[in-house]
Amino acid sequence: MAHGITAVGGYLPLLRLDRKAVARELSWSGLPMPRAGTRAVAGWDEDSLTMAVEAARGLMADGPPAALRFASTSAYFTDRAQSAIAVDALALPRSTRSTDAANSRRAATGALLDALLGQASEIVTAGEKRQTQAGSAAQLAFGDGASAVRTGPDAAARLAGHATLSHDLVDRYASQDHPASYAYEERFVRDVAVAELLVPAIKAACADAGIAPSALAHAACAEPVAATWKAVARALGCPASNHCESVTAQAGDLGAAHALYGLGLAFAAAQPGDFVLLVGFGSGVDALVFEVLAPVPGAVDMAAGLAAGQPLTSYSRFLNLAGSVDLDWGMRSEFEQKAQATVLERIGRDMIGFVGGRDSLGNVQFPKSPMPVNPALDKPEVLEDVRLAELEATIVSVTADRLNYTPDPPFDFGLVQFDNGARVLMEMVDRPDGGFAVGQRVRMRLRIKSQNPRLGFRTYFWKAAPLARPQLGEA
Repeated sequence: MAHGITAVGGYLPLLRLDRKAVARELSWSGLPMPRAGTRAVAGWDEDSLTMAVEAARGLMADGPPAALRFASTSAYFTDRAQSAIAVDALALPRSTRSTDAANSRRAATGALLDALLGQASEIVTAGEKRQTQAGSAAQLAFGDGASAVRTGPDAAARLAGHATLSHDLVDRYASQDHPASYAYEERFVRDVAVAELLVPAIKAACADAGIAPSALAHAACAEPVAATWKAVARALGCPASNHCESVTAQAGDLGAAHALYGLGLAFAAAQPGDFVLLVGFGSGVDALVFEVLAPVPGAVDMAAGLAAGQPLTSYSRFLNLAGSVDLDWGMRSEFEQKAQATVLERIGRDMIGFVGGRDSLGNVQFPKSPMPVNPALDKPEVLEDVRLAELEATIVSVTADRLNYTPDPPFDFGLVQFDNGARVLMEMVDRPDGGFAVGQRVRMRLRIKSQNPRLGFRTYFWKAAPLARPQLGEA
């Protein structure tokens, strides 16, 4: 019974910014920036946590994991564990161990290696929505998204070898005083990264696996700068293509989530018996060699997710979504939503987990209440938990409101009915080109529900979204 990776998952936001359109709009500035491909753009109500939860949702087939690890360099809270919030959002038992990994783009690969060496059933999920400076190359090179890996017995891919080098190479950094990523000269970074970090670490990992680098069939290597893998592959005599390059071209550099998303693409292309290289980079290198034993669940879906999305050509809308501009939305936006810790403690787990209740007559309601809403019942009773987050629903009514404030108009909301009978008034997101319509089928997506910039706090809830996304080539 091989222990290793049992499944993978990924999530990319709906919108894809056309880099060429932005470069054309900024051509007057003469600023250097990527011009090819697209960049995944998170909605105003998405952050590293919501996307990491979305990536992990499909990894529950084997039941609850023993532990959940969250990795990010852009987590919103600095003194509140995102992993603990994710445990509630995924409706995992409170006994699930939860840890956060941060401060390095290889936080996710390090967490994955720890999970594999621990021989336990764990989920490692990583999400990024990094702050960038308008006009910078990073603003177009970076992307928003998430990836996740499940470890356990009966693995589809086993860890054959690994190596780690800790090296404080300052290729780029972000800090409290400079939250937007600052990058150093590319040639210097590439030369040092190849010779001092990547080549030695990959050689050591291959030696640990008992193979030569030439035996690697696929690679998922997070590059500090473009063309790094070509230099590494040439030095190693390795013919493997780097699947992270596809992620960079179509979604952008996903930070801590980048290598794991590339790993999903590598698994989708691999055959049983192939050796696959995973490389996380940032303040050192993690190099992991996997032997593919069987098709890896979730890998094909990650490849499909890379090709789905909605084109975005408006640079001003992108700047608004990225928080790079502060528009005057008028008096309707002048309100403050303050979350009370007492309320979160009392009903927060049911809210973020989207857990409703079924009464003794079978009626499902949300939220739960001591007295059922069913008029056929006239006494208090304890309702049976029903998780609505993983269920589909149908739109019963819908309003597209341009008077009510939202950072990305219009404000879509309406009544949705689940197949079990529950009816909930919900916000709607990922608006299709023709808008939402009565009778449309929807699924649930975890999003930011409210935020209080003055107090630095936000709450989360689920919103209704279309079941499927368009293919980018259809636009």
